Amino acid sequence: MAAKLQIMSTSNGQRRGDGIVIVGGGLAGQRCAETLRRSGYEGKLRLVCGEPHRPYDRPPLSKKLLAGTCSTDSVPFRPVDWYERHCIDVLLGIRATELRPAERRIGLSDHGTLHYDQALIATGCRPRTLPLLAGYENVSLLRTLDDSKELHDVISQRPRLTVIGAGFIGQEVAATARELDAEVTMIEAAAFPLQRILGAALGSWFAELHRAEGVEVITGCTVTSVEGNGRVRALKLSNGQRLNTDHVLVAVGVAPDTAWLASSGLEAEGGIRADEHGRTSIPTLMAAGDSARTFDRQLGIHVLGSHWEAAALQGAHAARAMLGCDPGPASLSSFWTDQYGIRIQYVGHAELADRVTFDGQPASRHFTALFTRGGRVVAVLLVDRPRALPLARNLVTKGTA
Repeated sequence: MAAKLQIMSTSNGQRRGDGIVIVGGGLAGQRCAETLRRSGYEGKLRLVCGEPHRPYDRPPLSKKLLAGTCSTDSVPFRPVDWYERHCIDVLLGIRATELRPAERRIGLSDHGTLHYDQALIATGCRPRTLPLLAGYENVSLLRTLDDSKELHDVISQRPRLTVIGAGFIGQEVAATARELDAEVTMIEAAAFPLQRILGAALGSWFAELHRAEGVEVITGCTVTSVEGNGRVRALKLSNGQRLNTDHVLVAVGVAPDTAWLASSGLEAEGGIRADEHGRTSIPTLMAAGDSARTFDRQLGIHVLGSHWEAAALQGAHAARAMLGCDPGPASLSSFWTDQYGIRIQYVGHAELADRVTFDGQPASRHFTALFTRGGRVVAVLLVDRPRALPLARNLVTKGTA
């Protein structure tokens, strides 16, 4: 029998039928809505989207959409009529501003209010900024559909682009910009890109990948001052270098978008604390996606989810948990990225490893990196080996090769 959420009663005996509210129009929120309807939930369902666009896929923002090889019409998860057919009220361009769990009430930026029986918080994250570069008109962040369109207009003019930060967003933008023949410099404060996640050997591989494609990669370095009046003309670096530039992308990480929860009573500093299926300390509230700090069994701690696959699975798990169904197995930490036509996939926690071994030659751009600790597999990185992903998941889950 299909699971259905029952109408609950308040302590004063008043009948409630406020349904489920999903706060956040990203992947976690979308997958939650889909899973609720697919699982038989027929109650009121509302989706609060801070952007003026219906829920859309974010990976193309730094790749195909940024390159101009796909249109904005191709990135929404579902057509408009899908929400109508599934009786989902989508509130576009409206943000949640306040949460009052005792009243089961969410305040909105248009001064409206939503009451709920249960709610999912999936407000995602915001890009971190650099105060030194605040206010300059040729400095960008990349998080939204509109950000991507604006940045595409810039890099299609083949500027001297400076990317500050060599995480996945920074690297993907650098790769896309090179494909459009822009001149690109990428600056990373650490000794190697992704060093904290993958270690020095793989971090060095990523640096060399970009250098081979014509990107100037400067590591172990930060921006110390800016030359320009309204527009950045040059950056001065901690290594003494002066770097002329036409445009700057700041890609120095993200922070959970949870400031609006400050007075809610939820433990939300550094992300909303939740169990492996998204349950928070308040029974009527779930959390998923980039704004959630979900328990990770492999690490034994709560960690932020900051990747596409985690958001999708967490949203679906939260929906099943709301309905009293078995949420299914917790998701493995994972990510994927496309750069220079190469699909790169990762599962597990390489930071736990005491050894890394390779199947294949890294220089060939077709290899597997196996991370182990005491002989136990803790993570796998696949470069141009997409068919090996199920095996990689199995290795990390079981811990044995």
